[in-house]
Amino acid sequence: MASSGGRRTAHRFAAGIGAVAAGSLIVPSGVAHADPDPSQEEVEDRIDELNDEAGRLVDEYNQAKEDYDAAKKKADELEDDVGDEQDRYEELQDKVAEFASAAYKSTELDATSTVLSVEEPDDLLDQSADLGYLSESQKKELDDFSESSERLFKLKEEADSALEDAKDKKEEIEDKKDEVEDKIDEQESLLEEFPDADPAGEGDTEGGSYEGSASGDARTALDFAYAQIGKPYVYGGAGPDGYDCSGLTMRAWEAAGVDLPRTTYTQAEVGNRVSRGQLQPGDLVFFDGLGHMGMYAGNDQMVHAPRTGKNVQVVSMAGHWDSKFQFGVRP
Repeated sequence: MASSGGRRTAHRFAAGIGAVAAGSLIVPSGVAHADPDPSQEEVEDRIDELNDEAGRLVDEYNQAKEDYDAAKKKADELEDDVGDEQDRYEELQDKVAEFASAAYKSTELDATSTVLSVEEPDDLLDQSADLGYLSESQKKELDDFSESSERLFKLKEEADSALEDAKDKKEEIEDKKDEVEDKIDEQESLLEEFPDADPAGEGDTEGGSYEGSASGDARTALDFAYAQIGKPYVYGGAGPDGYDCSGLTMRAWEAAGVDLPRTTYTQAEVGNRVSRGQLQPGDLVFFDGLGHMGMYAGNDQMVHAPRTGKNVQVVSMAGHWDSKFQFGVRP
């Protein structure tokens, strides 16, 4: 018999997620309906599905954030370049004004009028026939003036384009973030109803010590990861107060002097792939669809940041995780 908490969860599960019998089938009268109350096992299976989906969204969020940061950096660099070119542009404008003043003093009023009336450097050069009084060096200054303006406008266009791309990417990130938060809220609601079957925390223990057989860089990485035990899962987190799965492994290997990329997808592409039977302590371990990852600790265990509502922990890879194991990577 399901508990009252289980029934409440089951009703929300059917109403909020959409039970097939209620939402997509028309059942003829006289035909028995499916049990509207899923078992605890069925709800836990659904929680696993939501965790996998949230894990993929977290990785997309991390990738989108990286893309945004890169676009923002480029835009800022272009803004600096535009500022430098603006200074050059204004310096050459002053020199053009000096030419005009010299022409005025020499009573070449037609030439002076030409210099002062044009708005674009190219227009000024197009009327070069009226500028015979200029020396070769002065004409070169005007050439530079024209080229500088062209560079300036081109840089401004590039900066504007980069900023627009960054803005679009930022909006995409926010959308991804909202999706993740919705999934997290749904998970937390379900987890609250089954505290015994799927506890939200892993005790009050914080920090741990690795006592396995790893040595060298692998041991350093595992020492770091074990020291994070008890810290909460935070989507997009890369420490020091919380981590997502790839944030934990990235920081752990960073402590050993090895730079790993940010996301699960990109970490899966570094180093050498190994099978389940070839795993050594410190190897990265990946699961179905690259929706989750951890670090192998030896003795059939891994340390990982599981999901929202749980903390960094060490778990056995037997059973559940073995059934989802995809491959290992040795950084």
